[in-house]
Amino acid sequence: MAMDERGLGKRLQEARLAAGLTQQQLCHKANLSFSTLTKIERGAIKSPSIFTIQSIASALELSLDDLIGHNQSGTNRDLKQTKTGVSFVYFDVNGCLVYFYQRAFDKLALISGAHLEAVESAFWHYNDQVCKGEISLDDFNAKLAERLGMDKLRWQDYYIENVEPIKEMQELLVWTSKQYKIGLMTNIMPGLLSSMRRNGQLPDLKYDAVIDSSAVGAIKPELNIYKEAVKQAGVSPESILLIDDDRINLMAAERLGWHVMWFDDSHPADSVERARQALEPSS
Repeated sequence: MAMDERGLGKRLQEARLAAGLTQQQLCHKANLSFSTLTKIERGAIKSPSIFTIQSIASALELSLDDLIGHNQSGTNRDLKQTKTGVSFVYFDVNGCLVYFYQRAFDKLALISGAHLEAVESAFWHYNDQVCKGEISLDDFNAKLAERLGMDKLRWQDYYIENVEPIKEMQELLVWTSKQYKIGLMTNIMPGLLSSMRRNGQLPDLKYDAVIDSSAVGAIKPELNIYKEAVKQAGVSPESILLIDDDRINLMAAERLGWHVMWFDDSHPADSVERARQALEPSS
């Protein structure tokens, strides 16, 4: 099985960061030496054995094809275009495929005894940093706990336990996957996207691209995350549609030539109907 070593190293690093693992933690899970892993990530090992890559993929809870970049879910589909030329659709996650953090905020306020406003203020103070990978999830948890007067906390537990899918949008995602190439594009903390996919809180699909801000090192509406999204989509910007609940993110995409559509989670059925109409394949 032929592999692009430089591409493999980059994908491996992004997958590790998205899973919220340090190099040492991944080595332990994959029963791999630290030296071997670091050499693969930087491309110094030109031909890693398939058994080594399989061990890494298993530790990351990915298929071998997902990790080495042979997973192109659109390969065997009769892919279409909309009348406006869209052939690739990116879906936001928080506020689009799942409801936003409110239930997790409520639970944390109850447990900590802090006012809800204080919980939200503390969270947003550090959220961008952790979603960009500038601080680790452990550091984020420590800072959040300190501001709320708690000895310790694990935000990821509150988040995962309180994720509420937006059923209408997830059904639209499945429908769209049968017509077009699809991807996830989200500002999210390390490991959370992997956990949601593993727990079945997102549709079990073969995504053509997954743009996880904590792996990319940039968040929407920053330019670099859109550049990475175009690269992974493998199509021109004019062929991409972004569905997102944040107008600032949509405006940034539109300036780059993308098609955009705002999702209103207070009226999901209406938003989904508009999206279905826009995504009707051209005849």
